[in-house]
Amino acid sequence: MGENFFNAIYDNPIIAAINDEKNIDEAINSPCNMVFLLIGDILNIGDFVNSFKEKGKLVYIHVDLIGGFSKDTVALKYIHDYIKPDGIISTRSNIIKAAKELNMFTIQRLFILDSRSLESGINSIKSVRPDAVEILPGIMPKVVKEIGEKTHIPIVTGGLIRYKEDIINSLNAGAVGISTSKKDIWSI
Repeated sequence: MGENFFNAIYDNPIIAAINDEKNIDEAINSPCNMVFLLIGDILNIGDFVNSFKEKGKLVYIHVDLIGGFSKDTVALKYIHDYIKPDGIISTRSNIIKAAKELNMFTIQRLFILDSRSLESGINSIKSVRPDAVEILPGIMPKVVKEIGEKTHIPIVTGGLIRYKEDIINSLNAGAVGISTSKKDIWSI
């Protein structure tokens, strides 16, 4: 389960974040080994996942953003059994816990807005123990380093990653990967 994630991210730390259906074909043909699907609904998410898997890409769906599904364990079980992504992303601790019980690879997404959200985020990570954490915005190397040191959970940075320098700073701070919807970065 997690081995695929870590092998793929070791080969290429850039993750294509798909927030617009128009970018799916470009992501499929990009050198990125994995995608974070931030779009879709109950009618098309399976097709999106299958399209990426057919091209050998790992797919992690942000279950909080998929339309037509409730945010509960029944929807999560359906996603696990029928959609079959490589893992899920969520901001919700209860969803991460339920996905772990289904042996799904879990990525907890954290928005770090201030010192309080940093502290509560670290506490949540320590409590829930996701397989990885995605930190937004991803342009805060000192925060990435602090979270990594305090939680010992692999970190992906995302949000406002716009330049090669942002990627280098994140990786130097301890991030294992970078998610971005900025298509020109997918080929770096």
